[in-house]
Amino acid sequence: MEEKSVFESFELEVKDEIKGYLSEISKWSYFLSIMGFIGVGLMVLAGIFVGFFSGLNNLAGSSNTLYNLGYSMGIGLFYIVLGLIYLFPVLYLFRFSKRVKSALKLNSNEDFRIAFLNLKSHYKFMGIFVIVIISIYVLILIGAMGTAFFN
Repeated sequence: MEEKSVFESFELEVKDEIKGYLSEISKWSYFLSIMGFIGVGLMVLAGIFVGFFSGLNNLAGSSNTLYNLGYSMGIGLFYIVLGLIYLFPVLYLFRFSKRVKSALKLNSNEDFRIAFLNLKSHYKFMGIFVIVIISIYVLILIGAMGTAFFN
C-alpha cells in the first residue's frame, strides 16, 4: 500500500490579498532586475575601460610596460567576468517578475510555476555564489595565516 504525501492532496489557494502581495513583489523584483542589468552593463563597461584605456596609458610612459599592461588587462577581465556571472541571477529575477505579472494577469498556473522555478534558480545561484565567496575568503585567510606563521 502506497503512502500519500501530505502535499499530494494539498491544493494551494491564492487569495486576492496574496495576489496583491505577488503583484507588489513582481514590481519590486522588476525594478531590482533592471537595476541589476544596469549594474552588469556598468561593470562590463568599467572592465573594458580599465583594461583598454589603462593599458594604453601604461604603454605611454612606464618602464614596466608589459607588466602594467597585463595587470590592467587582468583587472579589466576580472570586472567583465564578474559582470557576466552576476548576469544570471539578475536574469532569473527578471524572468520571475515577468512571469508573475503574466500569471496574475492571465490567471495562468503554468506562468506561475515557471515564475517560481526562476525564483528558485535565482536563490540557488545566489546561495552557491555566497558559498564559493566564503570558501575563497577562508582559503585566503588560511593562506595569510600560513604565510604569517612561516615568516
